[in-house]
Amino acid sequence: MPIRGVLFDFSGTLFRIESVAAWLRAALDARGTTVAPQDFERHVRLLTASGALPGGPAPLEVPPDLAAVWAARDRSARLHREAYTGAARRVALPDPGLYDALYERHMDPAAWQPYPDAAEVLRGLRHHGVAIGVVSNIGWDLRPVFRAHGLDELVDAYVLSCEHGVQKPDPRLFRTACGLLGHDPTGVVMVGDDRHADAGASAVGCEVRFVDHLPVAERPDGLRALRLVERAGEAPAGPGA
Repeated sequence: MPIRGVLFDFSGTLFRIESVAAWLRAALDARGTTVAPQDFERHVRLLTASGALPGGPAPLEVPPDLAAVWAARDRSARLHREAYTGAARRVALPDPGLYDALYERHMDPAAWQPYPDAAEVLRGLRHHGVAIGVVSNIGWDLRPVFRAHGLDELVDAYVLSCEHGVQKPDPRLFRTACGLLGHDPTGVVMVGDDRHADAGASAVGCEVRFVDHLPVAERPDGLRALRLVERAGEAPAGPGA
């Protein structure tokens, strides 16, 4: 069956968040806070271990008192902020205002970079008339990131967990997205980096393909390698073929 629509995950699939070091530096600069180089490196190391950067490295361990909110963090903006600022507060930073500053920074479009082949693949799919959606486990509105990077015009629908109160792999998100694209799930491909969350699309009949969640410089053509554009351009088989 020809591809009628493609759903993409956001973080680790189309875009990648900046490094923990760049994230912390931006928040420090915004607050006008200075720290010694050795303290900066220690803060980066501890924030990385705690998983405090949304879209960044996973926590080495989730503290028991944060476990419930962490598991449900993508269901609402409140839970998302509580989970990630809670993780950041495990690290003793020199300025109490940094915890909120760090959270605000990760929502800044400047903190995100599209993968090198993202625009090419989205434009190629659009050229062939393929409907495009974004399905993300997230606690905030990512649309400004797409607008800032000139990709919003290539997306037909956004389905965000915090706006629906459920998170992937719940099939309801994928079913909603296919409905918004106007196509049966059997003609829709889901592309993501999470083998558990994004695989939920298979429950509604979507084909599921994966890319690796790598730094931008280390994954120049992960989306292109899926050959979705080539498949979209293939003519459907004729009668008797």
